[in-house]
Amino acid sequence: MSKLEYPRPEGVAPGNGYSHVVTGPGQWVAIAGQVALDAEGNIVGEGDAEAQTRQVFANLDAALKAAGATWANVVKLNYYLTDLGGLPALRTVRDEYVDTANPPASTAVQVVALFRPDALIEIEAYAVI
Repeated sequence: MSKLEYPRPEGVAPGNGYSHVVTGPGQWVAIAGQVALDAEGNIVGEGDAEAQTRQVFANLDAALKAAGATWANVVKLNYYLTDLGGLPALRTVRDEYVDTANPPASTAVQVVALFRPDALIEIEAYAVI
């Protein structure tokens, strides 16, 4: 059972699908930025933001499991997109994984490029278990 708390800061507008603050005791887990690579290192969903986002979340899910964590333990997600037009697809996929009533804190940034030109999105995660 998660012991995370989601305090609502006074004077700050509500987040759209994210929490401004998440706190909790436990072991810190940092997951490196994941991109849409399959187990063989091939890009999944070339040119397709939703397909790439699905692969990224699958990779994050595998990393969380390897650390003994679940999505309920995630306190922060950082999104790096080459085009912020991919945010609607990202939010759709994200909402299949996170508790939408108490979502993690998050940051979304548009970047010029990622580590290779066919990667459209990279997401890193932090969890407390």
